[in-house]
Amino acid sequence: MLTQDQRKTLLQIARESIAALLDGKRPDLNGYVLDDDLRRPAGVFVTLNDRTGELRGCIGSIEPVAPLYESISRSAINAAFRDPRFYPVTKDELPSLHFEISVMGPITPVRDIAEIEVGRDGLIISRAPYAGLLLPQVATEYGWDRETFLSQTCVKAGLPSSAWRSGDARIERFSAEVFGEQTAEHA
Repeated sequence: MLTQDQRKTLLQIARESIAALLDGKRPDLNGYVLDDDLRRPAGVFVTLNDRTGELRGCIGSIEPVAPLYESISRSAINAAFRDPRFYPVTKDELPSLHFEISVMGPITPVRDIAEIEVGRDGLIISRAPYAGLLLPQVATEYGWDRETFLSQTCVKAGLPSSAWRSGDARIERFSAEVFGEQTAEHA
């Protein structure tokens, strides 16, 4: 688990990375005094929501391909400017965006769907060549039960909603440490 100070640092990196690009600059990641936890490789997702709570961008990586602080910076930039579902974030809207970070835990295969705990687990469902991922908080936000969560992950993958029942679909679960600007400031 990350400390409150580490969470605040990562949220600051995410916001300042987007602000730098909007100002025509590269993010300055060298200015941070980072401890070993923030330099460890980790998969992350950065989620942006507008002032009404509507999704404005969400991109990340499930695999630990870079140090945590670098992954946060890249994912924030990608969520703001490269999520194909949304137009790029503007300088005027940046102050009103709410940032949420999900630091990924290990990915494990699901042998029995009873292993899946809504609210704790995120899901990945794949059946070549399709794959979809939903973060743990999505099921809770929508009030889904386990089967609805499985079905919606299939839909996210571009598969029929019942594809999780087929023998050739691979189901995996993961945990994530999820925090946002409000939780980091008020926890």
